[in-house]
Amino acid sequence: MIVEVVVGLPIDKTFHYSVPSALKDKIGIGKRVWIPFGPKRLVGYIVGLSETSDIVNIKEIEDVIDENAVLDDTMLKLTRWISEYYFCSWGEAVETSLPATLRKGKTKIRPRKTPQEKLYEPSSDLKLTDQQDQALKPILEDLKKDHPHIYMLFGITGSGKTELYLQAISFALKQGKSSIVLVPEISLTPQTTQRFKSRFGDEVSVIHSRLSEGVRFREWQRANEGKSRVVIGPRSAIFSPLKNLGLIILDEEHETSYKQEDSPRYHARDVAIKRAELSKAIVILGSATPSLESYHNADNGEYKLVKLTERILKRPLPKVKIVDLRKAIRQRRRVAVFSTMLQNDLYKTITEKKQAILFLNRRGFSTHLDCKRCGFVMECKKCKSVLVYHSDTNKLTCHYCNRKVDVPKICPSCKSAYMKFFGLGTQKVESELHRLFPQARISRMDTDSTSKKGSHEKILEDFKDGKTDIIVGTQMIAKGLDFPQVTLVGVVSADTSLNLPDFRASERTFDLLTQVAGRAGRGEEISEVIIQTYAPTHYAIVSASRHDYETFYKKEIQTRRLLGFPPYYKIIKFTFKASTEEKAQKAAEGLSQKLKSLKGFSVIGPAPSPIIKVRGRFRWNVFLKFKPHKGFPLQLRSIIAEFKKGKGAFMVVDVDPISG
Repeated sequence: MIVEVVVGLPIDKTFHYSVPSALKDKIGIGKRVWIPFGPKRLVGYIVGLSETSDIVNIKEIEDVIDENAVLDDTMLKLTRWISEYYFCSWGEAVETSLPATLRKGKTKIRPRKTPQEKLYEPSSDLKLTDQQDQALKPILEDLKKDHPHIYMLFGITGSGKTELYLQAISFALKQGKSSIVLVPEISLTPQTTQRFKSRFGDEVSVIHSRLSEGVRFREWQRANEGKSRVVIGPRSAIFSPLKNLGLIILDEEHETSYKQEDSPRYHARDVAIKRAELSKAIVILGSATPSLESYHNADNGEYKLVKLTERILKRPLPKVKIVDLRKAIRQRRRVAVFSTMLQNDLYKTITEKKQAILFLNRRGFSTHLDCKRCGFVMECKKCKSVLVYHSDTNKLTCHYCNRKVDVPKICPSCKSAYMKFFGLGTQKVESELHRLFPQARISRMDTDSTSKKGSHEKILEDFKDGKTDIIVGTQMIAKGLDFPQVTLVGVVSADTSLNLPDFRASERTFDLLTQVAGRAGRGEEISEVIIQTYAPTHYAIVSASRHDYETFYKKEIQTRRLLGFPPYYKIIKFTFKASTEEKAQKAAEGLSQKLKSLKGFSVIGPAPSPIIKVRGRFRWNVFLKFKPHKGFPLQLRSIIAEFKKGKGAFMVVDVDPISG
């Protein structure tokens, strides 16, 4: 007997091994085996069986790890699709779908028990509004009839999307079906988990990367055994080993964190849709600011569009005021962190014992250090990115490689003593708040302040309990959080994402502003949002201030059509990395010439990456654009596989990149 095996390496092929007679009865597709692989001993995954092989001098497998398969037929098909669509190896896709414990061959899984006899007994579902009820009805009908569809749930902030999710899951459980709920940020998991566990109790498992390896495997095992039938977590939770899957929900489906940055560079939304197709399950894509691609598909009838246009209890959306920072500078003759309007409103909020959220999507204290005499800017030597000053460490830090350097007292270039900090990050905002409002209780939520285990939960719990007056944060605080005492939301600078060299810059700006504005007005009090910007007339900012997605969508989709960007074109991004810029550029130029042989496909580049050097490697990009209905050209895979990159150059393939 011959087994066909894949391994978790970037080698896009399967390998044949013979099976010793003593192990033949233990062999099965989807099981793990120990195999000799060159000088190493690796975990392999059986994806096929046969009686003969064309390969001579075949090696034998050493042992079978599992009594029961770790990969069922659906997961094998799903990982195979991921490998083909995202140009990675099947083994890499398989290992992405499994907990680290299983990838190391350490643990044997327990056999799945027979289906549980207990019927799901729901705790009390809340009464839905008329809009919620109308949105939920077709979803429940499809669940009842096993009609797989993709639903685009477009609901404004505070309209009750989560309650709709809960009742859809409740209905699925009554039908004997399991559900996956994806959230974009680990910071959202605690609050989401509380709501779901209060409704479904032990039916819920939570899977995310901040759990210890052992706890994560235990939650995976509970789902695999049928002890839990609802799994909540960020993008990797899409691979949860639930059986009889009936429903997949992506909350905040527009979020870029659903895209994996390392190989395989999958997007959880597309993997969810593919898994639902294989499982005959329903997908709900929920958002107050749907991605252009998803809303375009709903607009064209590919997805079913359902809307929630009113907030719960008819609460009004918060009033939004735009502060033109250009005028503020002319009046004050200096750059201030807070405009007079925002500063006065913060004082009023604190005095009235209410809470405020301040948003700035840039961590650190100052954005850069430069010389007033010669203009020299401190950059990372490994990354060619501007170093950011962090006051807690008193160091300049690279946000790409985390390299830290001391703050120079004199300019390294002209030796003058005119070095000065410019720009601002969340640390500086926090510092300024302490100076202006010494009586206020202030906390900060960004990747620096939440690096320790449990820090997310502690910061949010203190805010929920009223122990914090003002919370300052990055996009971590921009979505999904529901605090009724928040009556003021301030956007310190709306322009941080607007000026990026990225075709999605306007969309991201609109999303962030709309989402963070939605944190206000969750209670009975009249609420307000203040947006500080140097671009007060930009359509993304004006539309966000009016809570007007439709107007933004019409303007942005027209721009995408004219410029040939998604959803009208698909994009594959090829990034070449090398120790010298010459090697990276040469490899990029070589692939560009090869790709030009594809008829009907546009090649853009080669060109240097916006940050040309990261972690000591230079980067050059090539883009391939084509109409979605064309699919991948047949010869593209062979071009990629056969392309000679040159010594010392590496190629990264990113299908549907989230940035240009």
